[in-house]
Amino acid sequence: MAKTPGKMPDEKPRAAKPAKDRQFVTALARGLDILRAFTPRHPVLGNSEIAQRAHLPKPTVTRLTYTLTQLGYLNYSPESGKYSLSVGVLALGYSFLASQDIRAIARPMMQEFADYARATVCLAARDQPHMVFLEVCQGNPTFQMRLEVGARVPYGMTALGRAYHCGLPEAARAAMLEEHRKTARKEDWEGFRASFEKAARDYQKHGFCVSLGEWNKDVYSVAVPLVSRDHSKILALTCSGPPFEMPRSRIFEELGPRLIQLRDRLFAATGGSF
Repeated sequence: MAKTPGKMPDEKPRAAKPAKDRQFVTALARGLDILRAFTPRHPVLGNSEIAQRAHLPKPTVTRLTYTLTQLGYLNYSPESGKYSLSVGVLALGYSFLASQDIRAIARPMMQEFADYARATVCLAARDQPHMVFLEVCQGNPTFQMRLEVGARVPYGMTALGRAYHCGLPEAARAAMLEEHRKTARKEDWEGFRASFEKAARDYQKHGFCVSLGEWNKDVYSVAVPLVSRDHSKILALTCSGPPFEMPRSRIFEELGPRLIQLRDRLFAATGGSF
């Protein structure tokens, strides 16, 4: 039977809300905040729960959940008085995944790497305070992480998020940190900033970022950013596994450099356009 690590942290979503931006449609952002409130661990929610998780007033949530239900993005259960995601959300997600040709190109390369490393290899993109998995390849039959396409992990605590951050232009990295400073709890901010400063040093020195048990004590990870040729898109590749399969020495001496090679092969195979 496959062994899996413990439960994944499930951060409450909070979308960025630019101040004094006349082009920013607040009502639309709030509707998307509501959809992000639903997760595999919280698939059914009432208005009060949604208001708490999306950081929105309950009257606003009540109007928006009604609208989203009418549009086919939420299902409403009269018996429980709660909502769940509807097929309309799946249709949007499928349309996005179907447009990502890089998944078909990456899958065999990722599986080859996963089998070699006896680990889990993932391709992910950023969605607000999370990284979302676009492709997942398992390479260890006895220790498989409970990760699926569409699952989310925290941006700040994972090697994926740190690698994505290092792939951003300098100004965007500064803006991202400022956004987190404003939204993070005061007692968490210093640790969050320190983790990204260390990630930047690791990336500058080694070309990859790591998370050695910070997200989950049973998981060690190494990750690299994948930046398109025109710098318009950033993804991240990661290799994750248990410490006994991926000790620090193996990560820095073997798996990290090989992951860079995988990233470069994938960039070349797509022509840097994805």
